[in-house]
Amino acid sequence: MSPDGAASSHQPGHAGASGPPAALAVTVTIEIPRGSFRKVGSTGRLDFLSPLPCPFNYGSIRERLGLEGDLLDAVVLGPRLPAGSRVDAFACGAVRLQDRGLYDDKLICTTAPLDGAGLARARRRTLAFFKVYGWAKRLLNAWRGWPGRTGLSGWVSAERAWRCSRPRACLDWDGPPVPF
Repeated sequence: MSPDGAASSHQPGHAGASGPPAALAVTVTIEIPRGSFRKVGSTGRLDFLSPLPCPFNYGSIRERLGLEGDLLDAVVLGPRLPAGSRVDAFACGAVRLQDRGLYDDKLICTTAPLDGAGLARARRRTLAFFKVYGWAKRLLNAWRGWPGRTGLSGWVSAERAWRCSRPRACLDWDGPPVPF
């Protein structure tokens, strides 16, 4: 991350058709450790208790706001990381969800760049999880009386999700504009 908040790109070599894709270097603050049943929002407020443990470390890029006006979400694959830790990672793609009609990108990150096979496995696993997550969140939103489409929209590049986000100015964000 550069001092002005822009991400630096890390390329482990020329990314040709058979080579690994370029990865976006980011710093992720972990909010929900892998294995946790508690889903908390970016402000630290409890959103819900899950009947199943979270299979990933879940956090955010504190310097960026996503399309829905909350901190840009990030998932860090790999072993459990403690809540509050900051980890340097590589965003290798992003899952795009809609939550009550608002797009909510989630960068998919690793602590080391993935090769093509590793990226394909990560993509399959995260899409499968977020398909179920989107379905469960749709039910929760219906129970809460919150309208709007909720569900998985698909996979996009990390660069596209990054371009759709915007820098967070120090004084203009004090939480998401709608409750999550």
